[in-house]
Amino acid sequence: MAKVSFIGLGVMGSGMVRRLLAAGHEVTGYNRTEAKAQPLLEAGMKWAESPCAVARGGDFLFTMVSNTDALHAVSSGPNGIVAGLSAGKIYIDMSTVSPAASRELAAAVASKGAAMLDAPVSGSISTMEEGKLSIMVGGDRAAYEKSLPILQVIGPKVTHVGANGLAVSMKIATNLSLAVQMLALSEGVLLAEKSGIARETALEVLLNSVIASPMVKYRGPFILKMPDEAWFDINMMQKDLLLALEMGRKLDVPLPTTAITNELLTTARAMGFEKQDFAVLFQALARMAGVKK
Repeated sequence: MAKVSFIGLGVMGSGMVRRLLAAGHEVTGYNRTEAKAQPLLEAGMKWAESPCAVARGGDFLFTMVSNTDALHAVSSGPNGIVAGLSAGKIYIDMSTVSPAASRELAAAVASKGAAMLDAPVSGSISTMEEGKLSIMVGGDRAAYEKSLPILQVIGPKVTHVGANGLAVSMKIATNLSLAVQMLALSEGVLLAEKSGIARETALEVLLNSVIASPMVKYRGPFILKMPDEAWFDINMMQKDLLLALEMGRKLDVPLPTTAITNELLTTARAMGFEKQDFAVLFQALARMAGVKK
């Protein structure tokens, strides 16, 4: 069993730690808000006082933070991850961040004699609990091979896509479809509803049709009842779309459906929905269509 360190104990990070603990690994964690870690501490996780201390402790270090700024905050400075790394350690960042920032951090990690992998996941809370997450990995092949058994505890499908930064690029290319699909599903439900079909019936038909991707199947029911806690809120989803649009401009790839979906996310924020799961796109569009909740 490996000694694993984990920084970022939000909804997804906590679920990953639970899987690692259940597999018998020794896990030490850190989170800006210690109270969020209490259930994990009760489940057997150890606590470290800083990202630097976490990095010193394990053979494998994971981070799962909200954005590029958050990654910079935990990785830099005297109390940051890079300061605590030493030769032979493997650092695995599972966050969705700027590919350029990820490559820059990988270079800083390499200067300490350690290796960094970017390894974002595709899936949700439900797919993680079911053991169906898929993971894409960028970075040194040897570090990938050494990390594979631990990564497979988190998600069974792990794919090495190339050099540092390419996995997070792949994740951004994947995530733009989530919001686009949610918007299209919302349009279909509303069109059917305003034609005279009950919302529940329209959703049932669509969830059993050819358009029902895995994401549509697990998030579509949120149209009828939103979760008490957002799985992936509007602000997080828009962060990913803005990363995609930035990549599109740099690579001369037009992203028309991503751009219009991003505008609808801005609309949802303006309506006060920013902390709700991005499935609330339906409510924003319904309000625009004059359909009562």
